[in-house]
Amino acid sequence: MSTELKIALLGNPNSGKSSLFNALTGMRQKVGNYPGVTVDRKVGSFPLPDGRRAILSDLPGTYNLYPKSEDEFVATRALLDLQSPERPDIVVVVADVTNLRRGLLLCSQVMDLRIPAILCLNMMDLLDTESSRLDQTALQASLGIPVVGISARQGTGLDTLKATMVGQAPLSSKPFFTVPGSFDAVLSPLLASLGTDNRYLAWQAYVRPDLFPALPGANAADSAEALIANELTLRYDRIQDLLARVLLAPPTRSERITDRIDRVLLHPVAGYLIFACLLFLIFQAVFAWAAIPMEWIDDMFGATGDALRSALPDHFLSRLLVEGVWDGLGGIVVFVPQIAFLFFFISILEDSGYMSRVVFLMDRLVRPFGFSGKSVIPLIGGMACAVPSIMMARTIPDKTERLITILATPFMSCSARIPVYVLLISIFVPDEGQLGIFNMQGLVMTGMYFLGFLMALATAYVIKRIRRYKSNATFVTELPIFRMPRWRNTGITMYHKSRTFVVEAGKVILVVSVLLWLLQNYGPPARMAEISDSYAARLEAAAEDTAKVLELEHARDAEHLRASYAGMIGRGIEPVIRPLGFDWKIGIALLSSFAAREVFVGTMATIYSAGEDAADDEVGRFKQLRIQMAAERHPETGEPVYTMAVAVALLVFYAFAMQCLSTVAVVQRETKSWKIALGMLAYMTAVAYGAAFIAFQVFS
Repeated sequence: MSTELKIALLGNPNSGKSSLFNALTGMRQKVGNYPGVTVDRKVGSFPLPDGRRAILSDLPGTYNLYPKSEDEFVATRALLDLQSPERPDIVVVVADVTNLRRGLLLCSQVMDLRIPAILCLNMMDLLDTESSRLDQTALQASLGIPVVGISARQGTGLDTLKATMVGQAPLSSKPFFTVPGSFDAVLSPLLASLGTDNRYLAWQAYVRPDLFPALPGANAADSAEALIANELTLRYDRIQDLLARVLLAPPTRSERITDRIDRVLLHPVAGYLIFACLLFLIFQAVFAWAAIPMEWIDDMFGATGDALRSALPDHFLSRLLVEGVWDGLGGIVVFVPQIAFLFFFISILEDSGYMSRVVFLMDRLVRPFGFSGKSVIPLIGGMACAVPSIMMARTIPDKTERLITILATPFMSCSARIPVYVLLISIFVPDEGQLGIFNMQGLVMTGMYFLGFLMALATAYVIKRIRRYKSNATFVTELPIFRMPRWRNTGITMYHKSRTFVVEAGKVILVVSVLLWLLQNYGPPARMAEISDSYAARLEAAAEDTAKVLELEHARDAEHLRASYAGMIGRGIEPVIRPLGFDWKIGIALLSSFAAREVFVGTMATIYSAGEDAADDEVGRFKQLRIQMAAERHPETGEPVYTMAVAVALLVFYAFAMQCLSTVAVVQRETKSWKIALGMLAYMTAVAYGAAFIAFQVFS
């Protein structure tokens, strides 16, 4: 007997499938892509009662086995490809017990494919025990497959589900949908080509040959759409009869509560106000709650860096390790608490069912700009990361709306912008209350997110007018009942998102930090030696005056930095960015940020480590960076470099600029056009430059 059992989770969106995946696998999971496509593939493992190990795949959500998008296509192909080594031994069909009709449709199709299946009824805790009762035994007898009730949220029923997986799940002996005998003539050659006697599999090859790319000579039936619609209607009719026998009374308590809440949350005025207030409170909490762990992390990196400086010899590699690598990484890790808290709140909104209301509500607002409710999901996802959000746009059937969504989503303030926002806001925006309870820094942070959203709408409107586009699409979405968030699921989401942020950003930062450190510490040898020689005598003469020595060393390091290769690059682009109020040091950070926005902070930490004041050794690196930036003076005028006008211009620039090569690459991959991808890069850079110029002039 094999030591591994391949199990696939299949279910409708919002059925709790991902929560069950997290509950079963915990941290033992990884995310990749399916071969040949860019759809996320989540795979995890967990031990079974018989000693074997289950390899669990979380297939993309789908409503039936006739896909309309790439992710649904992947889920369907995983079941139809008889030769695939990835084909599961057992399919666990996860169904929302409060919406069994739709879940049973998908389950019935899996049964007719004759794949060992288990029907997993999730959210059993939401059934109103006083007014409803599901006859689980009768349902199992009618379907002919195991039926297990669970609550992924509460973790109940999981042991029973695992025990059922161990037992050989029987094949259903009763076809749910019987293919009419009048199709025998067209199905016979398909059965022979497929090498199977499964008439339903041949039926699918007849109506959707695109699902069987290896099948020679298959052409779609002329009336394929009508045949599919007729099949689904017949399935729903039988499901309705089945539910009338097994569901003795519908679950009504949760639905009544949800209806009352929806009257307020979906109100055309109150709904938008509540959503805006929720976003504002989230960003207030992100600033307030994350402050203490950020201080701990910052102090830890500062103390460790000082210890490394003391313990390691004064050598090139030692300075590279501490000033190039350690300080650069510290400038990113310090923001992990804020990233974690942001995803904490987003996970709660999704898990509770509120995010679906936001999508429904926003459909009214965004339609005049060329969007529909389908576009809102990628836009909201853009608050986390534009790359997967742009991939989400595949579910939008209209090509023009899909293009508009792809080009507008990068304007949404993603998590990579948070380090830049936090650094600049914490320096120039006072940490003081407004109206008694609100924090000024939180107000500005909220404003940055709304600014990105407004620019996304403006961009969409411009593209809509240029292409003369008018959407006629009808938006339909499910509004699940409200439920308590699953805290375990929320914790796992926080962990994985934070880990991904650190690992993915860390790879880029490590390379950029090392390269920047080399560029800023080395320059034309003759010029660097000339600067060192010019300060040698003065340092020797002031050896007894510690304050004077520190002042001279700081001046020498500043001249070294200006004469370095990094300084030469920065001064080369300074004339271009000077109208924005930016100096050559900011120019270096802007260039490095095109690899990834969050590199800005690591770059500034690396640049300013060259002029550290020993008196600040006990201060955390992030605090020290803020102190040094706030104290920076222009060498010619003596005026502060980082004024309020410069800070606002930088904030606006980073809110609009396309400083993420990964996003450019994914836009090219999704649109199959370098012209569109590079056009987006040029457009966003131009918008950022113009907006930053205006902001600098207004606040100067």
